[in-house]
Amino acid sequence: MTASVGIRRLVAGAAATGLLAGGAALGLTGTATAAPSTTTAATAPAGHHHDRCEWRKGHWDKKWVKGHWEKKVYYTKTWHKGHYDKHGKWHTGYQGHDRHHKWVYVHGYWHHFWVKGHWHCHHR
Repeated sequence: MTASVGIRRLVAGAAATGLLAGGAALGLTGTATAAPSTTTAATAPAGHHHDRCEWRKGHWDKKWVKGHWEKKVYYTKTWHKGHYDKHGKWHTGYQGHDRHHKWVYVHGYWHHFWVKGHWHCHHR
């Protein structure tokens, strides 16, 4: 009895595979006849371009950045002394943090950056 169940599964699987393969072939045939190829020999390359490409590993590179004006943020600390207000209540002193911007000139410098690995293809 178990052999008949196994045989039935095998037959069902083969039938499903045959139907899928036949449907795919029929679908590709329909699209091939409906849309003829528009490429010509002049537009399609004759060979592969893999011989012109090489893999370049990731590496550090540097680039010169010329001098420029830049807005910098500066923080200053100011001590505010304690005082008595007009009602005679004491207010304790505190440290104030003030932030302001200032335009400064930055001289030229080398900027180091990481270049990821990539394929480099060149034309011959």
